[in-house]
Amino acid sequence: MTDRIRLTSAHDGFEFEALHAQPQGDRRGGVIVIQEIFGLDQYVQADVARWSALGFEVLAPSMFDRGEPGFTAEHDPEGLQAGVKLATANGPDNAMSDIQACVDFLKDRGPVFIVGYCYGGTMVWLAANRVKGLAAGSSYYGGQIAGMAGLPLSCPVIVHLGRKDAHIPADEVSAKVTAAHPEVPVYIYEASGHGFNNDGRPDSDPGDAQLARERTLALFEANGAA
Repeated sequence: MTDRIRLTSAHDGFEFEALHAQPQGDRRGGVIVIQEIFGLDQYVQADVARWSALGFEVLAPSMFDRGEPGFTAEHDPEGLQAGVKLATANGPDNAMSDIQACVDFLKDRGPVFIVGYCYGGTMVWLAANRVKGLAAGSSYYGGQIAGMAGLPLSCPVIVHLGRKDAHIPADEVSAKVTAAHPEVPVYIYEASGHGFNNDGRPDSDPGDAQLARERTLALFEANGAA
């Protein structure tokens, strides 16, 4: 069962909302789910439920609450434009502070992992550099990772990219990540485009989505998930 809680960001005292789900069965750790640019929509909610069913306590922070509390948008040009505007205004410092608040909420009960999609994929990479207390991160199709590839990482990370992604050149991103961090696996999914973790979307291949989830779970298990 998913509820909504409020957390406080340390650097400015801002209170933001997060989806929260307790683990089903024995607790294996905590997972922070970072949204796409479209807010805490049905796909984020499905991902929260999926990780909860696997035995993780889950938080999905509403990343743009400073600009528009509870923001969600359709996956269309208007929704994209609105999300990009909010993400740009929010900036990286607010985002990292909110993620740190999520880590701090979960960390006393076991290892804390992070997974993110699109905007969230970039935030996973940045969090692996700036946020304290993460055990591992799984980054899906983060559009700004190529420009951040050289950042030092404080925890293991894996990267997922879609071959058919019209927004992110998979080979270019893979080359930059591999050059800076040869220890980071970069997986390219040949049948998929952008947003392929979203079941039922045009660019989502069920086999690719399942394989990426299995790889993410394996990463978490290798880094402390009971």
